Amino acid sequence: MVDYHSAGQPYPYGGNGPGPNGDYMAQEDDWDRDLLLDPAWEKQQRKTFTAWCNSHLRKAGTQIENIDEDFRDGLKLMLLLEVISGERLPKPERGKMRVHKINNVNKALDFIASKGVKLVSIGAEEIVDGNAKMTLGMIWTIILRFAIQDISVEETSAKEGLLLWCQRKTAPYKNVNVQNFHISWKDGLAFNALIHRHRPELIEYDKLRKDDPVTNLNNAFEVAEKYLDIPKMLDAEDIVNTARPDEKAIMTYVSSFYHAFSGAQKAETAANRICKVLAVNQENEHLMEDYEKLASDLLEWIKRTIPWLEDRSPQKTIQEMQQKLEDFRDYRRVHKPPKVQEKCQLEINFNTLQTKLRLSNRPAFMPSEGKMVSDINNGWQHLEQAEKGYEEWLLNEIRRLERLDHLAEKFRQKASIHEAWTEGKEAMLKQKDYETATLSDIKALIRKHEAFESDLAAHQDRVEQIAAIAQELNELDYYDSPSVNARCQKICDQWDVLGSLTHSRREALEKTEKQLETIDELHLEYAKRAAPFNNWMESAMEDLQDMFIVHTIEEIEGLIAAHDQFKSTLPDADKEREAILGIQREAQRIADFNSIKLSGNNPYTSVTPQIINSKWERVQQLVPKRDHALLDEQSKQQSNEHLRRQFASQANIVGPWIQTKMEEIGRISIEMNGTLEDQLNHLKQYEQSIVDYKPNIDLLEQQHQLIQEALIFDNKHTNYTMEHIRVGWEQLLTTIARTINEVENQILTRDAKGISQEQMQEFRASFNHFDKDHGGALGPEEFKACLISLGYDVENDRQKRTGSMDTDDFRALLISTGYSLGDAEFNRIMSVVDPNNSGIVTFQAFIDFMSRETTDTDTADQVIASFKVLAGDKNYITAEELRRELPPDQAEYCIARMAPYQGPDAIPGALDYKSFSTALYGESDL
Repeated sequence: MVDYHSAGQPYPYGGNGPGPNGDYMAQEDDWDRDLLLDPAWEKQQRKTFTAWCNSHLRKAGTQIENIDEDFRDGLKLMLLLEVISGERLPKPERGKMRVHKINNVNKALDFIASKGVKLVSIGAEEIVDGNAKMTLGMIWTIILRFAIQDISVEETSAKEGLLLWCQRKTAPYKNVNVQNFHISWKDGLAFNALIHRHRPELIEYDKLRKDDPVTNLNNAFEVAEKYLDIPKMLDAEDIVNTARPDEKAIMTYVSSFYHAFSGAQKAETAANRICKVLAVNQENEHLMEDYEKLASDLLEWIKRTIPWLEDRSPQKTIQEMQQKLEDFRDYRRVHKPPKVQEKCQLEINFNTLQTKLRLSNRPAFMPSEGKMVSDINNGWQHLEQAEKGYEEWLLNEIRRLERLDHLAEKFRQKASIHEAWTEGKEAMLKQKDYETATLSDIKALIRKHEAFESDLAAHQDRVEQIAAIAQELNELDYYDSPSVNARCQKICDQWDVLGSLTHSRREALEKTEKQLETIDELHLEYAKRAAPFNNWMESAMEDLQDMFIVHTIEEIEGLIAAHDQFKSTLPDADKEREAILGIQREAQRIADFNSIKLSGNNPYTSVTPQIINSKWERVQQLVPKRDHALLDEQSKQQSNEHLRRQFASQANIVGPWIQTKMEEIGRISIEMNGTLEDQLNHLKQYEQSIVDYKPNIDLLEQQHQLIQEALIFDNKHTNYTMEHIRVGWEQLLTTIARTINEVENQILTRDAKGISQEQMQEFRASFNHFDKDHGGALGPEEFKACLISLGYDVENDRQKRTGSMDTDDFRALLISTGYSLGDAEFNRIMSVVDPNNSGIVTFQAFIDFMSRETTDTDTADQVIASFKVLAGDKNYITAEELRRELPPDQAEYCIARMAPYQGPDAIPGALDYKSFSTALYGESDL
């Protein structure tokens, strides 16, 4: 026979065994055979394992003396396995040869492996050879499998379950704190506490002393051997004289106590049920408190933020408004996103709490007034409306202030030019030089005055422009309107004075005109042509220095085209200049030729050739400056256009991507692909893919920031704004989180109610069939049809399955018999699945209803029965009994909430556990 367990050969049973506990040995793989080199530990294990084996072998009328020798032939090893498993092993071989012994041991090892036990490096030859390390390791593996593995306390099993059992049983005893299976048992008090908890008449626990461990251990071992049929597996001195007792020996000994007291589990089961119910109640109360606090904080933040967003107090300068805009951007980037997450988490917590309350048959949680999810949603909607209006107002205010600054600068420039032109004009018009002038001088004065009137008329447009700009500044509510109005009024008053003085002077000149004879026609012609040309140059200089504001590339290109048109007129203007200067040169030539002494400058105009040349040079200097300014602005607008296209390119990708993901989530939420866990994993992977897309949103935010900083207010290349993208992204994150929460609640409902995967798929298929608009909810008529399709008769007081016929057959039967749902019963069902009277039934509410109709849950009657067990069948229970049977915190929880018992058999301190149990489940038991 091939020895599969010999050293160096792969072990054929090395995988995990069948069932959920197939890998139970994984937590005990710390078997370190080198530790057996410690004589104290090896001695303890030999005694403990030998006693344990004999406690079972004596049932077959035999025992062992030496654990390494007596199992070498495999016979007693096979017998031990038959006794502890209750199963028959293959017939052993009775020969005395080594091969017979190996075959017997192999049969035993094969049987152990068939129970899902992973044997590492333990071979039949080592057992046959009497290897102490391997023999002890094999016995420890058998003890784990048949004595410890099946121990289960609440949600734990094996070693953790045994430790939890010890902690629960010894919790009320002073000086006992079980944290492990070595040091915690060294003083012997834990052994005595276990016995006293189950058989208090056998141990006088109060007389035991912590400083006398040998006496304590001997007392516990002797009482266990005498009254509990637990053989003495260790000597007290072996434990006390060892710094750290052997864990496996202690676990083996303690497991014997567990099995000895396993018959006393009824009270413990009852206590566990109460603990479970109380733990659920405590957890729900904690979740309610968390919801109230989170809702209060969020509502308070919304209450503080809305007045700030609704403040429309305008500022005087662009800088102040830009600071407001920057504050608003900080709010959008820094302050709001955490609140969005808090709102989403609040809704998830609320849904989870309601699901847990429904699953545990508790009344639905009703938040404090004003703190419902709908109240928070209404507040949030108000917040977003105020936020949208605030941003629009900020942008409009910035545009208004830009326009005001531009108009104010334009007003100051035109006013300064006009004031410079009018300087000295009033004094000039008041002169009476014509009284002493010669005839030629008089004629010159008349011509000069005509030229001035021409110049005055030319300036009329500028005065009207100044008045119009001042009026527009007033209409736009310019903050410095009083000073603008005062300056404008001064200019208009002066203009009226100039008009009046001009008229008076002309009349005076005309009175003496008859006495004037000649005038230099050339000077007159010069003055007439120089004045408009001079005005043209002043207008040109004014236009060349005029400020401009554009927002698009088309606008700047229009200005450039107009400027090019102006430059095209410069050659003709230069010809006109040369013609005007030619007139002056001709007059001087004639005077020189005829020896005429001129009195100096042209008497008809103050515009000298030097002025014309100076202004012409100034025009020539301003033209390239204007070119440069326009080209700079063109470059800026090209950059802005690049920013627009860059943002549009990214937004036109991100926007449809978000819409597509929203549609895909909608499809996923109504499809039935795989188990709920598969759907949950798929959704979480889907959520991760969405989260991984966040850098694209951040990139878009960066591009939007550049656009905002460049004060770009429109973008014809895309229909998506950053606000659209933000709202879509927030809705996407919220939708996937809600969908995941719905699946998790379905898993929670399925596991808590024991609903099979096939039932869940049947419920989902029926729900989807009647959810015609795929909105995730059913109307009352759709819900009624869905119940009928699942085979429910709601005519009676309780819903019952009408049979096993399929949906089509059942529908045909209903139609043929004229069957219809009773309104009263259906209204009762609707009050359960739609307590808020919203008119719709969600899939979660549908699953909750179906789970209540198809599964059993803890009820108030079951809890009352459990308390009655703890009370020893009495109608009341005492505080002492609660503290003895329940953990301290849950015992005190019950004592604080139980009312005094008022029955005829009441005693002092009696507590009413029936009313307490009923209160745990609300007014009635659904």
